[in-house]
Amino acid sequence: MVKIVNQNKFLIFSSLVLYASLLVGFFLGEDLNSGATQDWYKTDYPVIRDLTISIKKTLLNYESYGHRHSPLYLIFLSLFTKIGLSFDLVRFLHLNLSLFLIYYFYKCLVLQFEKVDRNILIFLSISIFLSPTFRSLSIWPSTTIIGLIFFLISIYEFLKFKKKQTVNKAYKNFFYLILASYISPNFSLFAVYFFYYYLKKLDLKNVFYLFIFGLVLSIPAFYYVFILGINFISPGSEIGVVQDTNKLSFNISNKILIIGSILFFHLIPLIINKNLILEIIHPLKKTLFSALLFLIINVYFFNYNLDFTGGGIFLQISNIFFNNNLFFYASCFISIVILVALVKKNLNNFLIIFLLVISNIQYTIYHKYYEPLFLILFFTILENRFKIKFFEKKINLLYLYLFSTFYIFIRVFKSLYFI
Repeated sequence: MVKIVNQNKFLIFSSLVLYASLLVGFFLGEDLNSGATQDWYKTDYPVIRDLTISIKKTLLNYESYGHRHSPLYLIFLSLFTKIGLSFDLVRFLHLNLSLFLIYYFYKCLVLQFEKVDRNILIFLSISIFLSPTFRSLSIWPSTTIIGLIFFLISIYEFLKFKKKQTVNKAYKNFFYLILASYISPNFSLFAVYFFYYYLKKLDLKNVFYLFIFGLVLSIPAFYYVFILGINFISPGSEIGVVQDTNKLSFNISNKILIIGSILFFHLIPLIINKNLILEIIHPLKKTLFSALLFLIINVYFFNYNLDFTGGGIFLQISNIFFNNNLFFYASCFISIVILVALVKKNLNNFLIIFLLVISNIQYTIYHKYYEPLFLILFFTILENRFKIKFFEKKINLLYLYLFSTFYIFIRVFKSLYFI
């Protein structure tokens, strides 16, 4: 009994310390992403300011702001500036709304891992406090975090459907997915995954009704983008980036290698256990040649220009310290091997990874697009035995915290010496 009380006290203390660190970051203007501050002042802030003056005029000229996400959440924030809240108070409100991401991650974990100690699940969920992207985009308001929250709620409803197989859960899943897509359009691609799953579990009549339901709710977005011609998705302009890079890019080799290496980086603390590594490598001895051939083909077509920023940590390290891509290509080979282990004989997993790769339609590719998103997907809808083994030893949770802290130090080091 005493042990349980002590665990609860430590859990409460840890949660408060992590939340306090976010508050300290707020007052100090922390920006571990090294771009969230500029995005707020040059992209989000002007939209909210002008929405406060005229919603209609701002929406009809939304393309001119260079914003890649929809104005829906910015309209919500502008309502608070209209009633007299300062922009700093709006930022503080957004920071606290961002905590719902941790809350719903925990709720999903409880659904997924009923036999795992709740305290362990809480420690896993609050590890998001150490995500540089979560911290930066909570402190400097971004539609990304709010879109991810609604996407996570849609996953929560999906997990409830998997347990109870009730159609209303499928409708809730799509309702929240559409809300997420209205805020961050890239989440709309996951409708493909959910439809594929429901086709196997529901009769065709219910799947058809579900499709119509999603289509009807999407009409305002189609009208705004295709009828009014406010195509904010493709022509955005990122701060500090050469304008040409904001055009659409369909070089799939760039995306496979960079996104694969980014996913591998965030998988490291989850599979760092020696037994897990051996379990991944052993069955792939016969497919290593295929993985190498796949790498060579993609290297041949790879042409990412680091002058336009982004590219992921392995590509950055490879060029900063070795002045070439060789270290990056080595990390890509490992990432291909590990991701093959994750998707092998599992079409659901392949579809999720595929959607992650094609969700980035622009030239530049950043870590912030996949963190903490991939951690959430790994423990929720990605089907793998590795996440079960993760909970077998408490030290694996420590590895995650140490790795997250290390990643923060890398971000700080980069911002001090290379930006």
